[in-house]
Amino acid sequence: MSDRDPLLSALDTVPDPVTGKGLVTSGRASAARLEGSRADAIVDVAGLAAGDRAALESAARAALLAVPGVTEARVLLTADRPARRIVAIASGKGGVGKSTVAANVAVALARMGRKVGLVDADIYGPSQPRLFDAHDRPDAKDKIMFPVPTRWGVPILSMGQLIEPGKAIAWRGPMAAGALSQLVDAHWGDTELLILDLPPGTGDVQLTMIQKHRPVGAIIVSTPQDLALIDATRAIDLFFKADIPVIGLVENMAGYACPHCGEISDPFGQGGAEAEAQALGLPFLGRIPLARGIRSASDAGTPPAAGDDADAAPFRAIAERLDAWLNPSPSPVF
Repeated sequence: MSDRDPLLSALDTVPDPVTGKGLVTSGRASAARLEGSRADAIVDVAGLAAGDRAALESAARAALLAVPGVTEARVLLTADRPARRIVAIASGKGGVGKSTVAANVAVALARMGRKVGLVDADIYGPSQPRLFDAHDRPDAKDKIMFPVPTRWGVPILSMGQLIEPGKAIAWRGPMAAGALSQLVDAHWGDTELLILDLPPGTGDVQLTMIQKHRPVGAIIVSTPQDLALIDATRAIDLFFKADIPVIGLVENMAGYACPHCGEISDPFGQGGAEAEAQALGLPFLGRIPLARGIRSASDAGTPPAAGDDADAAPFRAIAERLDAWLNPSPSPVF
């Protein structure tokens, strides 16, 4: 986009040797600044061979030197921690089941063997401690928190673990944004992927996440109804303007099967999110039914994706599509 930092735009023209995506999109380059005519950038080279590191440094420097006004470029290589990527789960409005989707996609990924953690960035309405039955207060060292482990293989951090149950969080935007940074910049160990359960809307927390933590992509959750899709489109536009790829749309609460007669009804409509994805040229990741089993398991702190029944299947399918997006198969060489 035209309003994007030109240094980050330049770095994103350099492909990541692992994913083939740009350095910024892949999460390897997240910081760059201009001091006079000198450009400085930090590139994470964890997991790369020495030859690949040298080639990446040279390519990044050349890209920065191509930016108008830059006469000197310095690239700092760091491999102090694994290359950790962030995926945001977002929605335009509340009440569409975004947190349930985030929790269960994370659990499904963990069951696939991925090292995944979850940040409950919904500062004002944290619900992940309930969904995971993980209410313990996190430990900390030197003011940096350690995530709380769960039975499902997904460590989590949430404001819900730091405040008294039922207590309102009456913070202005900067305080909420600062709290998000503390959750993200925690001791995540060897976690390779962080799922961010964002608050609904397009406010300060979302802007801080985009500017400071730069997710590699975002998933938008909506119900099928037109009103929810209007707000979902606004969330999509925010990521478009920030040059964050939208991985796809998820349609939640899509159809209800009567437990007595088996008849399928659609209280929120049908196919709206899929049609919107098609209209915007975005992938449709799947639909999740309005199912009593999903509701009751979530209320009990047992993510449905931890099982192997029909309630787990849609979350598993979405997680598989996300994993394929994050880890694309190399193109065949003939």
